[in-house]
Amino acid sequence: MNVLDRITGQLDSLSRAEQAVARLVLHDPDAFLRAPVSEAASLARVSGPTVVRFCRSLGYEGLSDFKLKLASSLSRGSAFVHQSATPKDSDEALIHKVIGQTIHTLEQFKLHAPVESIAQASRQFVQSIRKKGTLVFMGVGNSGMVAQDAQHKFFRLGCHTQALSDGHLQIMQARMLSDKDTLCVISISGKSRVLIDACKLAQAQGAGVVVISQSRSPLARQADLFIAADHHESYEQFSPMSSRILHLSIVDILATKVALALGPKMQSHLAGLKDALIRTRYVK
Repeated sequence: MNVLDRITGQLDSLSRAEQAVARLVLHDPDAFLRAPVSEAASLARVSGPTVVRFCRSLGYEGLSDFKLKLASSLSRGSAFVHQSATPKDSDEALIHKVIGQTIHTLEQFKLHAPVESIAQASRQFVQSIRKKGTLVFMGVGNSGMVAQDAQHKFFRLGCHTQALSDGHLQIMQARMLSDKDTLCVISISGKSRVLIDACKLAQAQGAGVVVISQSRSPLARQADLFIAADHHESYEQFSPMSSRILHLSIVDILATKVALALGPKMQSHLAGLKDALIRTRYVK
């Protein structure tokens, strides 16, 4: 794992002051490399010793060791995709940054995918489907749109599904789940209070709870089954981009795995859906 991905993965475990240094590095790693400790501390609005503590909290011997490892990471080509878009960017640079960041996020997930967690979550979904239970997908904001995509994909498999993005409805629905059902929560930050409460309520009713979110987040700790979806986006960006694509890809993986696990009948079901759409001229 390169330095920038390590920072992202450990961000929530750092102190607030150390997180300020982390975001400074993620925003412009090249500038951090060039800055003396006093300048870096000033930009992050922390003390000089805090910059050094940040490096040690990540497992490096100190600032010099950290900068050496960071420079090595950047020389392998990961710097560009971690830089934020700026008004000075050319159209070409903007396209490269946005697409490059998404590609990098997906590549990192492919290399470090939590295979066993995905397998366990798939088994949980299959269990609910075979019990004629409901798969309920929840998210807030951008994650609410991912929840809707998940609902659509599993609905096509013939499952009882719901997608909810309103906090009041999420709490009410969680309270009405049973041990036949599965709640799948999708969150970029993993800190949404209403989603944490929904998980607790669902668990109290005996429902299984799957969470797709950041490692070491409150939602990760609350889940029965957790799928780590770590990314290097900061929350000050215009809109979460690569994290949303990552979550959509995880949903695709789960839907594909569940469809395969349900066997030949599922293949016949999907073929029947396609035939019906063709006959009604919704698909040419």
